[in-house]
Amino acid sequence: RHDEEAVIDQGFFSNVVNIHYEKEELEGHRTLYVGVRMPLVRQSHRHHRAHSQKHRKREREKDAVPAEQGYHYTPSQRVQFILGTEEDEQHVPHDLFTELDEICVKEGEDAEWKETARWLKFEEDVEDGGERWSKPYVATLSLHSLFELRSCIINGTVLLDVRATSVEDIADLILAQQEPSPEFDERTRAKVREVLLKKHHHQNERKRNNLLPIVRSFADVSKKQDLHLLEKPAQTLTPHPSPTTAEAKNGVTPETSAMDLSKAELHFMKKIPSGAEASNVLVGELDFLHQPLVAFVRLTPAVLLSGMTEVPIPTRFLFVLLGPGGKAHQYHEIGRSMATTMTDEVFHDVAYKAKDRADLVAGIDEFLDQVTVLPPGEWDPSIRIEPPKNVPSQEKRKMPGALDESSSHSKPEKHSGPELERTGRLFGGLVLDVKRKAPWFWSDFRDGLSLQCLASFLFLYCACMSPVITFGGLLGEATHGHISAMESLLGASMTGVVYSLFAGQPLTILGSTGPVLVFEKILYKFCKEYTLSYLSLRTCIGLWTAFFCVVLVATDASCLVCYITRFTEEAFASLICIIFIYEALEKLSHLRETFPVHMHSKLDLLTIYYCKCEPPAHPSNETLQIWRSNGVNVSGITWGNLTVTECRSLHGEFHGPACGHSGPYAPNVLFWCCILFFSTFVLSSLLKKFKTSRYFPTRVRSTVSDFAVFLTIVIMVLIDLGIGIPSPKLHVPHVFKPTRDDRGWLINPIGPNPWWTVLAALIPALLCTILIFMDQQITAVIVNRKEHRLKKGCGYHLDLFMVAVMLGVCSVMGLPWFVAATVLSITHVNSLKVESDCSAPGEQPKFLGIREQRVTGLMIFVLMGCSVFFTSVLKFIPMPVLYGVFLYMGVSSLRGIQFFDRLKLFWMPAKHQPDFIYLRHVPLRKVHLFTLIQLLCLVLLWAIKASRAAIIFPMMVLALVFVRKVMDFCFSKRELSFLDDLMPESKKKKLDDAKNEAKEEELKLGKTSRVDTPKPSSDRADPSEINISDEMSKTTVW
Repeated sequence: RHDEEAVIDQGFFSNVVNIHYEKEELEGHRTLYVGVRMPLVRQSHRHHRAHSQKHRKREREKDAVPAEQGYHYTPSQRVQFILGTEEDEQHVPHDLFTELDEICVKEGEDAEWKETARWLKFEEDVEDGGERWSKPYVATLSLHSLFELRSCIINGTVLLDVRATSVEDIADLILAQQEPSPEFDERTRAKVREVLLKKHHHQNERKRNNLLPIVRSFADVSKKQDLHLLEKPAQTLTPHPSPTTAEAKNGVTPETSAMDLSKAELHFMKKIPSGAEASNVLVGELDFLHQPLVAFVRLTPAVLLSGMTEVPIPTRFLFVLLGPGGKAHQYHEIGRSMATTMTDEVFHDVAYKAKDRADLVAGIDEFLDQVTVLPPGEWDPSIRIEPPKNVPSQEKRKMPGALDESSSHSKPEKHSGPELERTGRLFGGLVLDVKRKAPWFWSDFRDGLSLQCLASFLFLYCACMSPVITFGGLLGEATHGHISAMESLLGASMTGVVYSLFAGQPLTILGSTGPVLVFEKILYKFCKEYTLSYLSLRTCIGLWTAFFCVVLVATDASCLVCYITRFTEEAFASLICIIFIYEALEKLSHLRETFPVHMHSKLDLLTIYYCKCEPPAHPSNETLQIWRSNGVNVSGITWGNLTVTECRSLHGEFHGPACGHSGPYAPNVLFWCCILFFSTFVLSSLLKKFKTSRYFPTRVRSTVSDFAVFLTIVIMVLIDLGIGIPSPKLHVPHVFKPTRDDRGWLINPIGPNPWWTVLAALIPALLCTILIFMDQQITAVIVNRKEHRLKKGCGYHLDLFMVAVMLGVCSVMGLPWFVAATVLSITHVNSLKVESDCSAPGEQPKFLGIREQRVTGLMIFVLMGCSVFFTSVLKFIPMPVLYGVFLYMGVSSLRGIQFFDRLKLFWMPAKHQPDFIYLRHVPLRKVHLFTLIQLLCLVLLWAIKASRAAIIFPMMVLALVFVRKVMDFCFSKRELSFLDDLMPESKKKKLDDAKNEAKEEELKLGKTSRVDTPKPSSDRADPSEINISDEMSKTTVW
């Protein structure tokens, strides 16, 4: 029994730290590899099997190490041994909340335990005024107090796996382990017991008592004090025994000590993870004590000790330190050291799994082995260190084979997953995609029932509507109305709904692309020159393109995506983001033509400024035909009295000094549009960052951040209505019919064209296929990045198949073609990021992944199709506001692109450069060379897209893959593993590498067939190898 081990240690230190194991005790252990050269991978866990005596004897004879020599391990190795033991139900580590209470004695008042600090992840102290908690900060401990804590564990009482139901039982067990002495007689025992049973006064009780019912902050009002929160952490409730005389004297009875729900810090409990347990640290000075009383207690199971802890969660650990007067500060620092070590990830696990005192000491020694010491003359201990944004992983301390962040790149991860492996069967990849996504289909709808999804839907609906209508308008101008805004709305809605329902990656948003518009312009011009039917030829091209895409799906051609590395992804994504930013600014600039600035105005002539409507001096044939058809008598019209609308309907002309390019001069419009544009961008950015601000409760900040763009649009629309300046508004078609009367919703692929045009359409269809494939798959790769932590898998083959099917449908109906839109998809993913709700004070919320669902995309495109019926509302949205949203999407999508981080390094001195992982392992000149190559490729892509050769843009995107392949000759494999993803190697090379690795493994196993024992510390050749336990045993200070 572990609780029988708790006796006073008389200082036999060598027996505590110099632990000797027989070899057979270690051979079946699952994570301890001492003196063995093992491959740097995590080993599979094997269950411990009992060895027979015959087997053990054979193993002893096989090994040449004398039995009496034993095994002498460092604290780190022993901790790894402890953490590698099989877990049972009673010793599974839980999250810990640690509370530090100190005994407080006031004149004329009864003594009580007062809460002075608490730890969930970082330390929080009760400020000197006693009115509030401090900000969370990184605990800084004195090395002296850590050594004193170590001494306390060695020489104090250690009770492990104690079964107790109340504080009274624990106090009795602790006192029973104290050796009787003249300084610690029965009277002293009774007094100590009485102190241990004193009432605990928590900070939240004082806070609530001082608050007036009326004077409460908004943050307090918003706290939902729901009783169901008490059921969140795991609890072990036990019946209370009948009160004793001492308990009744101190007012500690089952009735009075029960948890008062009105005083519980229920808001703080939201920060505590489910299933968490408590660790109570009780320290203080007592005048009647002549020697310290130290006890470390681990309860099994954890017990809810009413009134002991600030929050109603079961207690697992107690550390008690009571000593003579005059050393309050020293005891306080030892208590802080104990509480801080309990928050350490490694010691926390050791405390749960320790089997004796020696294990706890090894845990403290391992902690001392890892601590950083600050020189006293260069640091002020009173300064509170802000919690870091990222905390390094502690896995390398727990397991000998674990890799740290820097070494993890030594063996790069496989770029392609199971989704991109060739099946060798016709449509094999498509079938596997369907099987992979089918089990998640219904959960894709359940997971969409979230407020965050509503915010994402409202934001992206506005963001998608404008480019679709704008693209339709540009297409209408290029094709003389054959395909315009109405066709664009219907095509986007149909394609988006089908894709959202059945695609492999519904997070991808479909949209129109610039190269498609260029292709449509060239095709229309060609048809006009050769008197061909544009819509019929376009239908043939679209059907061939759809067929080729289906062929690519059937042959698992999407596996070629594995050649698209970060180099190609970032060049393409950067280009699309820059295009968004450029076009947003360009559209704002174009408003000067419609709403010019009246420069160099002469204020003295303001009284004679005018803009009159007059009949056209040289009316066109079209104008004359309109006059005749409407029976307009030009000579009988008083042109000077017509309104602007009437003048335009009669095709009149505006003349006068107050006229602009397209009508009367409207003052202030351009400047007001600029204000709306930049205000939208700035306000969206500020509201998005509001989540990390210090104002308002977390729930309010999160909601505002989620609805940032939608709230911005609503605010700017209201401001625009209030100001009343006639800014240009969003125009949505209000009648559901084709733009031209001479076309219907179904197009004949041949029509009036010759039969050979069906075969001639093969050539442009091949070019379109490359365009569709590259646009779709590069965007899909960006969405499916491993950084997004997607859990439901992806479906490259299924995505391309759905795009191909809808491309064929849109071609037959004479609608625009839609493919994955990079910036909209990135924005969609970013708007659905999920972070941990339960984060410790001071700890940054952890990124958990993306809310994978189909609801947002489905609702966006369903509502887009219904927009024809919402024109009365949509007509109030100013176009500059939507341009500002484009600018925000372009800028926000640039964040996280490594290319721009590397681009900024050109202007940074080395000492000011961020601590990027690739800067640690790749020479700066190589980083700059990699960035320059990527920049040149980006400039080339931009130049081609902006020129008449834009039709070959997809070919140039494809060329990036070959450029990246050539870079293998300029950079080493290790450098590319840090700067980019490694390209997949040929099958022959893979087989060759596999053979080499197999040979290396055989050599390693041959060399390490025996377990080497580390040499004793006295014979150590390398002075850098320190066993801190041995060194501590040599000093007499502790």
